[in-house]
Amino acid sequence: QVQLVESGGGLVEPGGSLRLSCAASGFSLNYFGVGWWRRAPGKEREHVVCLTSTGGTIYQTDSVKGRFTVSGDTAKNVFYLQMSNLTTEDAADYLCALAIGRPCRPGTNEQYYDYWGQGTQVTVSS
Repeated sequence: QVQLVESGGGLVEPGGSLRLSCAASGFSLNYFGVGWWRRAPGKEREHVVCLTSTGGTIYQTDSVKGRFTVSGDTAKNVFYLQMSNLTTEDAADYLCALAIGRPCRPGTNEQYYDYWGQGTQVTVSS
């Protein structure tokens, strides 16, 4: 059974940084896409960025370019979202999602992903 578990969320001041982790288990394929999404109160779920297991990154939201980076340890199936220069607009629940056997593609929606984590909350406040 595939499971995704996010961690690393918390409270950070504007301008601060956080690194989120997504630990994936229960699958053995080596070709997949890991997407990071966020869901702020009262807003639609937003696709932030995606990392393909072969190394390609696609930013799905322009507002995070230059501030967020993704990486992963495919041997351990742990994936990271490094966030810097955070603003109050970044406050949300952050979720990782897994597309088995498919790469990241621009503009993909939630249905593109097969599995989802429960999320980790990021609060940006002074």
